Formats: sequence, structure tokens, C-alpha cells
Amino acid sequence: MSSATSPHEIFSEEEKLAVEAQVERLLATPFFNHSRRFPSFLRFVVEQKLSGNSDNLKERTLGIEIFGKSPGYDTANDPIVRVTAAEIRKRIAQYYQEPGHQGELRLSLPPGSYIPQFYLSPAEVGPEIEPDLSGLNASTIPTGERSDFRLHWIRLRWLFAAVGSLLLVAIVSFLVWRQTGVSAFGEFWNPILSSNEAVLFCLADQTQYTAISLRDAEDPTRQVVLNEEVTAVVIDDLSTITKVAGVLRSAGKRYTVRGEGKTSLMDLRNGPSVILGAFDNAWTLRLLRPLRYHFANNPEMTVFSIVDSSAPGKSRWVVDRAQQIATGIYKDYAIVARFTDATTGKPALIAAGIGRGGTNAAGEFLTNPDLLQIVRNQKPSPGMKNVEVVLSTQIIGGEPGTPKVEAVYYW
Repeated sequence: MSSATSPHEIFSEEEKLAVEAQVERLLATPFFNHSRRFPSFLRFVVEQKLSGNSDNLKERTLGIEIFGKSPGYDTANDPIVRVTAAEIRKRIAQYYQEPGHQGELRLSLPPGSYIPQFYLSPAEVGPEIEPDLSGLNASTIPTGERSDFRLHWIRLRWLFAAVGSLLLVAIVSFLVWRQTGVSAFGEFWNPILSSNEAVLFCLADQTQYTAISLRDAEDPTRQVVLNEEVTAVVIDDLSTITKVAGVLRSAGKRYTVRGEGKTSLMDLRNGPSVILGAFDNAWTLRLLRPLRYHFANNPEMTVFSIVDSSAPGKSRWVVDRAQQIATGIYKDYAIVARFTDATTGKPALIAAGIGRGGTNAAGEFLTNPDLLQIVRNQKPSPGMKNVEVVLSTQIIGGEPGTPKVEAVYYW
């Protein structure tokens, strides 16, 4: 692979594997793994490039193939391809700006183009990787083959570097897992997982009335329409629900699921509880109200915030609903609290954002050993059992970024 690829370059199998591995490395990060459309877009354009089909990477074609648009759709009035590409360019740039990615294969989506480009990292194309040809004369390596020899050498060096990088990532991931699994991660989750009682999963829900069509068993062509009350879970909360449920299942922990409207105080007294959602879950608002950090809003329900009871009158973490709707670019905030509730006497874990992006950030925090370690490092005394954390996340186009710890309080 040369330092920059041309639109119609032919790739070896080794180069394809290296590019595909780098794409998956990108997509596994928080810059991409919370999105539905970004991974599909990036995988498609990379596959087309590696297959030699760069001529297919036009706006209309991408709209049809990736987003299911009709062949005659108006690209001027529907900029979904351009908007998605612009967001992917930004996220790729953010990824390579983070420490630890300097030695990786570089992937870019040049402005004004949907054809991805692949570059060797600067460290891989410098003079130190050039083979020593000083002892070879023209009769040994013909002029026309000398560049091929250098190119082959670069390809081998890149392949070795890619394999080494993957091996290093695997080793580091294992060491981090082993360390945090018995320290920060285990310590945080222990009050919930160590109980002999089943965990109550209390989800934010919405009661809706809908028409349900039922068929006659004797005559399936005959239908009866019934108006029925159903309880629905907001689909944007599924990411957090899945992450938390995964922790419970991996520990072999039994749990039951109830909607907020169907959960009683007696249910919360029967064992540990995991409560998700903020302004759409009354139990979150009730249980957090006595704590240092809790949710608040103005009477018009247009401005929502997390307040610090130790600093009344100061608003640090605020979401303006009008800005949220108008721009789609704003900061969201969340509270993660794990404590023994004074009313129920049972452990409670609350993960709730002001908006959906905040709740997603809370779910990522709960399964991120590095972030849990940051919180553990701020523990003033080993005897303190309860903790409350305020998180922030940047929302762009409805997609949350990496969670950031804003405040930590132990008691």
C-alpha cells in the first residue's frame, strides 16, 4: 500500500485485511458505535473502494444503496448523504487526534468526495523503513523493479505493524479487564450483583392506546378490532437497557422488568433495583430528590437541569429544550447514582439523562472500566459505600459522544 491510494488502486489480500481491521477499530469506538447509519455508510464506501468500484461512490448511488432512497430522489432537497459524510469526516478526525492512534493506518474521506483514502502512518513511510539498497547495483535490481521492491517492503512492514498493533490491543484489553474486573468495576457493581434477591429493572415507559386486530380461530378471514392499553418503552433507551442487562446476565443475576407506571414501593423493597430514565420516570425523580445531585426544571418545562444542593442558585448543567430542537447540537447531562435507599433499605442504581443522549452516556459509563476507575480514584475514604456521578456528553445530530465525568460525590 502506498502512502496514499489512488481511486482505482488494486489491493492485495493483506492490504484489504489491514484496511478492514482499521475500519472495525474505528467503528468499535464511541465516535461510531452509538450510531445506526455511520457504520453502514463507512463500511459500504470502503468495500466499494477495495473492490475497485470507486465509480459507484456518487451521492445518488449512496442514497439509494445505503438509505433506501428511490432512484429519482432529489439530492438537492435531501442532503442525507452529504450530512452523513461530513459527520463521518469529523469523527474520523477526532479519532486520530486521540493519543495512541498515531501509528495506525490512516483512513480519510476527502471533502467533496465519497471515495475513501488510505494512508500509511507517518512513522511507517519515513526513511527508517526504506530497505538498504546501497549494496545492490542496477544489474541486481532493474530500475523498473526497484520501486516494486520498496513497495513490497513497505507492505510487509505495514502488515507486521498491523498484526503487532492488534496483538498489543488484545493484551492491554485483557490486562485492563483483569485489573478492573476485581477493582473499580467489581466494586461499583458489587452491591447490586452480590444480593441473593432478584434485581428489579424499572424502565421509563409510556402508556398508549392502540387498535389491535384479532383473527377468528374458526374463520381467520374474520377480524375483530379491539382498543387496548399498551405499555411502550422508548427505543432510544434500548442501548442503555441492553448494556445494563448484559452486566446482570454475565454475573448470572436474576432480574425482572417492570415499567415505571407498574412499579410500586413494595417492589423496590423486595431487592436491588436498576432504574433508568429521568423526566419520564417518577421513581428516578423521587429517589434522587434527597441526594446532593438531582434533576430540576422551570415551570414551563422548557429548561431542564441537574442541580447541586450544596450550591443552590447555581446552574452548571442545563439543557434548553428550544436549542435542543432547533440545532440538534448541544450538551446533554446525566446522573449515575448507586446507593442504599433510606426508604426501602435496598441497593438502588439510577442511570438517567436529561435527554436520551444523556441516558445513553450513563449506560456507556456503567460498562466502561476506565471511567469507573476515574470515579474510584476520587473516593475520599474506603468506608464510603454510596456514590453519585454527574456526566456530560456532546450531542451532534442526535448522536451522543464520549461520556465525561463532571462531578463525583461519595458518602
